[in-house]
Amino acid sequence: MSRKLGFLSIFCISAGAMISSGLFVLPGLAFAQAGPVVFLSYFVAGLVALTTVLSLSELVTAMPKAGGDYFYVSRTFGQLFGTVSGLLSWLALSLKSAFAIIGLAELAFLILGIDLVVSALILTLLFTILNLVGIKEAVSFQIFLVIALLAILILFTISGLQKIVIARYEPFLSHGFNALFSTAGFVFVSFGGVLTTASIAGEIKNPARNIPLGLIISTIIVTIVYMLVTFVLVGSIPPEMFEQSLAPVASAARLIGGNPLYLAIVIASFLAFVTTANGGILTASRYPVALAKDNMLPKLLTRTSAGGKNPYPAIITTGCLIAISVTLKLDLLIKAASTVILLSNIFAHISVIVMRESKISNYRPTFRAPFYPWLQITGIIIFILLIVDMGMEPVLLSLFFVFGGIVIYFIRKSKSRFDSPAILHLLERITNKKLGTQHLSNELRTIVRDRDGITKDDFDQVIESSHFLDLEKQVDLDEFMKELCPIVHNSILFLEPDDVIKLLKEREAESSTVISDFVAIPHIIIDGKKIFSVFLIRAKNGIMFSDQYPAIKAVFVLIGTRDMRNLHLRALAAIAQVIQTPDFNKRWLIARNHDEINDLFLLTPRKRSKYP
Repeated sequence: MSRKLGFLSIFCISAGAMISSGLFVLPGLAFAQAGPVVFLSYFVAGLVALTTVLSLSELVTAMPKAGGDYFYVSRTFGQLFGTVSGLLSWLALSLKSAFAIIGLAELAFLILGIDLVVSALILTLLFTILNLVGIKEAVSFQIFLVIALLAILILFTISGLQKIVIARYEPFLSHGFNALFSTAGFVFVSFGGVLTTASIAGEIKNPARNIPLGLIISTIIVTIVYMLVTFVLVGSIPPEMFEQSLAPVASAARLIGGNPLYLAIVIASFLAFVTTANGGILTASRYPVALAKDNMLPKLLTRTSAGGKNPYPAIITTGCLIAISVTLKLDLLIKAASTVILLSNIFAHISVIVMRESKISNYRPTFRAPFYPWLQITGIIIFILLIVDMGMEPVLLSLFFVFGGIVIYFIRKSKSRFDSPAILHLLERITNKKLGTQHLSNELRTIVRDRDGITKDDFDQVIESSHFLDLEKQVDLDEFMKELCPIVHNSILFLEPDDVIKLLKEREAESSTVISDFVAIPHIIIDGKKIFSVFLIRAKNGIMFSDQYPAIKAVFVLIGTRDMRNLHLRALAAIAQVIQTPDFNKRWLIARNHDEINDLFLLTPRKRSKYP
């Protein structure tokens, strides 16, 4: 699928997934638990959600692929965990969409008297068709809805701030300090939708910038909206009325602005449910695509319309799943879906820890979550407590769904291509045994190239065929040349070892090839035609080039014929750009093999030339 969505798209999809029943239904129930401090409970819940958003932004900028948590969980913990996580997230999002559609169906019943199930099925069909038309059209619709929704909520807030009664905020902590935090856990479900936006990461243009910006800003804006609206509700509705209301925003609107504002809020609640339903189908349908790409579901689900416009088999399948869901009793299923979303938050935090500690060189997020690892550890503890608070019934139902995912994994296991998750690389570091393969590193290399729009130039081709020498002990210049000569001779057969030593010494005598305390670039011209080779030498304990430079750790030997002079100059320029990157020295020393050394050049952003 092509990358067509920008910052505004991901902001509106994310915001639309968060603003629904959490704003139009829950505040009254939350006020009954917390009292006037309820708006701070939403603030705390928003901060908790932000911990996941920060970890999620890191993971998704490193792996901006369809499938969201399925993709990074499978690459972190393996295909079994990924399959279970992906299927559960698909189900959870579908159930959340079904819940929003039933909310719309209830409105249709109240206004038009249409049977609840019939109208829910018709609405499911309409949203499915909208997504089949194309993601651009579905997202344009979402942007319009979210902007209209936010505009109405801003109007409500401005009007309400002028009518609040200060006495209604007293006593401020009427239910105690602990109630503030327990209620934050109760209303956290309002922010659950932000995690699912990652499932469309494969369709976001400039993901390095737009994904973290869209997710973080949408979470902050929605948190502010929740706080301001609930602050107005506390000050504008009598407490006894507020705590019993299942439509507090509508009740407040009638008190503040009469029927016109009440009608506007009814429209806003309608828009909120529509954005949740539409965004739910949009994001949920990307999970079966990712699972099918890894052969954990039938390949049919990876098909897209012409030009990669949309994955129509996955959208139709997701629409059918939602259609089945709207005919069921959803109360318990929604609680189970909420449990799954909480588990996804935990997996996001653990995945960041495993990915970082695995030291995979091609794990290159463009955004790094701050306060590592304390942010992740705090998030994990909070979400475990929230799951415990859900009770045993939804947890047991979630475990039933987990069992179904495990069954599907073992049925499809032989078809999977993925075999080297990051957890194996972490265990490899701990045990000092070879457990992982280059599969994940190679896949991440391809992802980074796609994310950063890197196209190979002729120097990249030279690096891919480069030769590598890893010196374990400290050596002087003569010893270094003796170690290098056999490798050069094996690559350029007519160059005898003595000739190589002579040419290198002559070049060093002309002027030192050392360019810093860390790097030297000896480069020599030889007779012949169409020859150019690069030899990468790492000396962790240093090469003594001179008394002034006793410990050079990175040496790039360039050997070419005169007719390759242009490539020779481009290679020097490319090396100069790469070694100036801030973390080059560190990455050079910790690289585990020749492939990881090569990736320092292949994946580092630099000015690339076109092929001649």
